[in-house]
Amino acid sequence: MMILGIALGYFFPDRPGHQGFEATDLQVLSTVFLRMIKSLIVPLLVPTLIVGIAGHGDDMKRVGRLALRSLIYFEVVTTLALIVGLLAVNIFKPGIGVNLSVATADTGIELAKTKTTFATVLEHTFPQSFFESASKNDVLPIVVFAIIFAVALSQVVGPAKAFMLSLCESLSEVMFKFVGVVMIFAPIGIGAAIAATVGKSGLGVLQNLGQLVLTLYGALIFFALFVLVPVAMLFKVPIRRFWQAVKEPWLLAFTTASSEAALPLALQRMERLGVPRRIVSFVLPTGYSFNLDGSTLYLALAAVFVAQAAGIDMPVSQQIVMMLTLMLTSKGVAAVPRASLVILSGALSQFGLPLQGVAVILGVDALMDMARTSLNVVGNCLATVVMARWEGSFELSSEDTPVADALAGSALHVPSVKTPGDA
Repeated sequence: MMILGIALGYFFPDRPGHQGFEATDLQVLSTVFLRMIKSLIVPLLVPTLIVGIAGHGDDMKRVGRLALRSLIYFEVVTTLALIVGLLAVNIFKPGIGVNLSVATADTGIELAKTKTTFATVLEHTFPQSFFESASKNDVLPIVVFAIIFAVALSQVVGPAKAFMLSLCESLSEVMFKFVGVVMIFAPIGIGAAIAATVGKSGLGVLQNLGQLVLTLYGALIFFALFVLVPVAMLFKVPIRRFWQAVKEPWLLAFTTASSEAALPLALQRMERLGVPRRIVSFVLPTGYSFNLDGSTLYLALAAVFVAQAAGIDMPVSQQIVMMLTLMLTSKGVAAVPRASLVILSGALSQFGLPLQGVAVILGVDALMDMARTSLNVVGNCLATVVMARWEGSFELSSEDTPVADALAGSALHVPSVKTPGDA
C-alpha cells in the first residue's frame, strides 16, 4: 500500500484549480483512520493502567520503583539523543549556505506564541478535568489521573474494589479487540497518508534542504545502531523477536507521523511479546512524554541548523544551555504531527534566533517528522522490554537466550522470572 500510495501521489499531484482527481483527495481516508485510532486511546489506556497498578495488591513500592527506574532510563537515553544531534549538526553543518531571506517569520512567530516553560509543563501534567484531557487525547495528564486513581483503588477493600477491577479488566479486553478491528483498515489509511503527502509536496521535496534531511536521517540511524542496539544487548533483549513485534507500530508511526496513532498497536504488540501488562501500560504512555528520543535529537539538530543558516556562531557552551532548555520544555509535548515545531519556535525566540528558520524547515518537515516520530515509538517500545528485564518480569525463550548471551556477554546480569503468556 505504501508503494501504491507513492505512485498515486506522484501521478496525481496537487494542482491548484484542477477539477479532476488528486492524491490529496485521499487525505480523508487517512483522517478517518487517525480519528478511529484516537477514539480508543483513553478507553484503552486508562483501564490497563489502573489494573496494572491496583491489580497487584498494595505493593506501591513496586510501582514507585518502576517509575524511578523508568525516569532514570528516559533521561539517560534522551541525553544521549541530544549529544548525537549536536555532534551531527556541528560535524556536517547542514545550515551553511541556506538562505533564510526567502522565508517569512510569520509561521515561527505564530508557533512561538505557545510559551513552554518548566512551570507550564508541570502545571499541564496534572489535569483540571479528566474529560477535558480525554477529549484532547492528552496522554500525560490522563496517565497521572489513572495512576492516582489506581493508588486510591489499591487502598479500597471489599466488593467495591473487586467491581472496579473487574470493570476495568473487561473494558481493557474489549478495547484490545477494538484495536484489532481498527487495524484492518490500517493499510488503506497508511496508503492514503503517503499518497496525500507525496501529492502535496512531490518527490522533489528532498531537493530543498536535502542536506538537513539526510543529516537527520543519518543521525537517527546512528542513534538506533549505537545507542538503542547496545542498550538492547546490555539488557539481553531478544532483538529479532523485538523487531518482529515493533515493525508494524513503527511503520504506522512513520507513515502517519503520529506516535499517538501507533500507541494502541504498540501496547498490544509489546504485551504479546511477553512484557507484563502492568509494565506496558505504565512505561509506554509515560515514555510518550518523557522519552522522545527522535524528537529530542531533531530539536538539537534543527535549533543549531537555524543558527548556522543565519550565520550566527553559537559557542558550544550556549548550545549546551539551549539543549538543556529543550530537554525540559519538550517533556509533555503532544504526540501529534508538528508538535515539535512549537517547541522549536519557542526555543528560537528565547535564544534570539530568527524565526524564519521555522518557515524554511516546514518545507521538508513532513519527511523529518515521519523519521523522528517512528524512532520515538521504537525507543519507547524498547523501554518497556528493558524495564521488564530490569524488573525480572520478562523471560527469554530457548531460541533467544544463546543469541542474547553471545551479544551481551556477561556485562549485566538481569534475572528472569516466568511470566504467563511469554512467547
